[in-house]
Amino acid sequence: MINDVLFRYASLLDSCKVARLTGTRGAREIYELQIRDCENSLRFLPQSGSAIDVGTGGGLPGIVWAVYRPDLHITLLDSIAKKCDAIREIVKSLGINNVEIVCSRSEDFAKIHREAFDFAAAKAVASAGVTAELLAPLVKVHGLLLTFKGEKVESEIQEVGNNWHKLGLKAPEINFYESNKCVVTWRKIMPCAKNFPRRAGLASSKKFWE
Repeated sequence: MINDVLFRYASLLDSCKVARLTGTRGAREIYELQIRDCENSLRFLPQSGSAIDVGTGGGLPGIVWAVYRPDLHITLLDSIAKKCDAIREIVKSLGINNVEIVCSRSEDFAKIHREAFDFAAAKAVASAGVTAELLAPLVKVHGLLLTFKGEKVESEIQEVGNNWHKLGLKAPEINFYESNKCVVTWRKIMPCAKNFPRRAGLASSKKFWE
C-alpha cells in the first residue's frame, strides 16, 4: 500500500507542468533514485511530534515521511510559490492529511517558529555547515537535524571545525547507507544564540564559523 502511494507520488512529480520539482525524469527513476533514497532518513524521525522539511522542492523527503508516519505533523517549507502550489495539489491528490505547506524563506519562518520542531531536515540545499545554520533555529533542544550528503561530506564537516556549539549542536554523526551516500545528523543540546536565525541569505555569504 505504501509503495503504491509513493509510486503514484513519483508519477505526479514527473507529470507536473507548473514547476520543475525534481532533476530526475521518469516516474520509475524518480521512485528508485529519489524516493527510495529519502527512505534512509525514516529511522531518525522522532517517536512523536512535528518535523519540518526545509527547501522541500518537490516534497522530498517530507512527503515520504508523511506517508510512512501519519502520526507526525509534517511541514513542507519552500520559498518558491510555484513549487508550493504544485506540492499542495500533489498532497491533495494523494489524500495526505498530516502535511502543511508553507511558502517562506527558512530564516524568516524560524523567527516566528523559533525552536518549535522536534526534527528538521534538508535535502540538497547547501553545504553541511550552512544547512545546519538554517535548520538549528527551528529545532527544539534535544531535537535532531538531518541532511543528505555525498562524497564531499567529510571536507564540509571539517571546514566548520569545533564550532557546532555556536548553533547549540553536538558534533555531527555521519551515517553511510551506500559507499558514497550518507545522512548527517546533529543533536540539539542547547538553545541557539539569539543572533540566529540571521538575515535571509547571510548563512551562505558569511559562514557562521569564520
